[in-house]
Amino acid sequence: MKVSLNWLSDYVDVSMPVDELGKRLTAIGLNLEEVIEAGDDIVLDLEITSNRPDCLGHLGVARELAAATGAKFTPPAIPKPPTTGKAGKLTSVEVLDPEMCPRYTARVIRGVKIGPSPQWMVERLEAVGLRSVNNVVDATNYVLMEYSQPLHCFDLGKLAGRRIVVRRAKPGETLTSIDGTKCELDESMLVIADAGKAVAVAGVMGGLDSEVSKDTTDLLIESAQFDPLSIRRTSRKLGLMSESNYRFERGVDPVAVETASLRACQLILDSAGGKLADGVVDVWAKPFEPAGVSLRPQRCCDLLGMDVPVERQVEVLDRLNLRPKRKKDRIVCTIPPYRADLGREADLIEEVARHVGYDAIPVAREVAHPVNPQGHTHRIRSLVVRTLAAAGFDEAITFTFVDVEQARLFGCEKPLCVDRTARKTNNALRPTLLISLLTACKTNQDVGNMDVSLYEVAAVFPPGGTQPAREHVELAMVTTGDLRDLRGTVEALVATVAPAATLTVTEADAAGMAKGLSGRIMLNGAPAGIVGCVAPEVQEAFDLEREIAAATINFEALLAASQERRLYQPVPRFPAVTRDLSLIVDEKVKWSDLAGAIAAVEQPMRVAVEYVTTFRGGPIPAGRKSVTVTLVYRSAEGTLRNEEVDTQVAAVVAALAKEFSAELRE
Repeated sequence: MKVSLNWLSDYVDVSMPVDELGKRLTAIGLNLEEVIEAGDDIVLDLEITSNRPDCLGHLGVARELAAATGAKFTPPAIPKPPTTGKAGKLTSVEVLDPEMCPRYTARVIRGVKIGPSPQWMVERLEAVGLRSVNNVVDATNYVLMEYSQPLHCFDLGKLAGRRIVVRRAKPGETLTSIDGTKCELDESMLVIADAGKAVAVAGVMGGLDSEVSKDTTDLLIESAQFDPLSIRRTSRKLGLMSESNYRFERGVDPVAVETASLRACQLILDSAGGKLADGVVDVWAKPFEPAGVSLRPQRCCDLLGMDVPVERQVEVLDRLNLRPKRKKDRIVCTIPPYRADLGREADLIEEVARHVGYDAIPVAREVAHPVNPQGHTHRIRSLVVRTLAAAGFDEAITFTFVDVEQARLFGCEKPLCVDRTARKTNNALRPTLLISLLTACKTNQDVGNMDVSLYEVAAVFPPGGTQPAREHVELAMVTTGDLRDLRGTVEALVATVAPAATLTVTEADAAGMAKGLSGRIMLNGAPAGIVGCVAPEVQEAFDLEREIAAATINFEALLAASQERRLYQPVPRFPAVTRDLSLIVDEKVKWSDLAGAIAAVEQPMRVAVEYVTTFRGGPIPAGRKSVTVTLVYRSAEGTLRNEEVDTQVAAVVAALAKEFSAELRE
């Protein structure tokens, strides 16, 4: 932002050496990059952070300098000019998308004479890097650099119907901008149109067909507020950059929209003549209501690490026009419309720090770092990380927001969403981590990494019935590997984190998972997650080429079942004896049924039951299958004899034969 000292001196006293002025500005966050001599003027090139669009105009810089020095701030006086006719009868404004255009104002001046601008205006504009065009365009550029409010003048006679329609562009609509660029527009872009066609790309650049020329006599002066994100996207898509979109992308003062318009009219009337129509056509979706933000003086001192008297805090906030009022232990401020960056207590504390001086904050010789033991949650999380890393999974850290349609794929019809004014797309809080991890799988696939195993531990926000959401921490895993391997990883994880917990998987359909290939994870008899293959329609929606196995576990349920104190046993002194049994059972018998029946046979020396494989086909009869299981026996008192083991195995076989008509396969 180039600032002319001659121009700045109209609003605030700058009678100090340039070096000192530069230090003052830098101290309050307006970093001085360069000092440029421009004839009898001096230009300061300031670095303005993106959260301070108010300082992209001379008035904003003057306001800040006045607060820093205590000098008087004097904005330009705008006398009420004589009027003739009614603006509302000469033109009309219709805003069809108030979210993208919260405010649009139009004033009309008739009978202007286009010509050169006054020398003083030309010199000031050239000093800050703008070339002179004519007395009308220069007036709007002058206000742009004064108020940080972009304006645009249309030739009223060239507007079909002499009216303005603010709408989204129509598919295939085109427009030639004033710099000669042919713009291919789409429905995501906001345009300013007349009764027939688009005449400007809103907030970016005007159109060639309606620009002010030497033959123009009647003007429509636009001053508006547009959605910053919309302007940024449109500018990038079209490859058009201007001083206007640079400011609209950062946000403009919704109240100064009207003031800047009146100021431009004053300058045009002074330099180009004409008659101003009475009134303004003002379409304002939601008039500005100032927000209140409070500051705790003691919190300010604690956060800055120094004692700033309450009176000094109030003085700083008052100089910044925040209208501070002391109420008990708080200072309540009213935020002006040009300071949208102030929304919380920490922002006010930063304002105090800027104007008290960052260099006043004490620096200690030593920095204390208290060391606290790692909490239970962190220890368990670290254990989860180590276990999954050993299983070949990589940790992913993904974004919390997802698309609404993606949430619906997993059964969440009404996900919790943020206001569309804050996020236009991907504005739903994810109900499950699987959405984020599948997106990560697609990203890997696009760069040629087809073998993927990822996990994440993070918050999710599934619907909560009467509550907006049941926020909790979830552990999710996805892999292009085999579903059996994923289930084995889940079992290993639970065995490591919660060895005393009972883990079972029951067949159950789940939203987003393939029917017949998904199950519910149960921890100690309570539902704790799902495991299975992702449904084909979900894979298609994410454009995934390989089948994905996935699992989710409620991390809080896993945490509740976890054990920090582990029991141990001495290394066995005597060897184990194993027996493999191939049992022929009906097709409908599940492994969980067999495992439960074996566990019901009380045998103290049996130390493990392990599933091996399932076989179907000849010579096994149709409707039957062969399930192979390994039984492991051991005694702490001596080596077991075959006769002892055979007796116990026979008891197991008898129990299975009775319950499932199981037969030993020869």
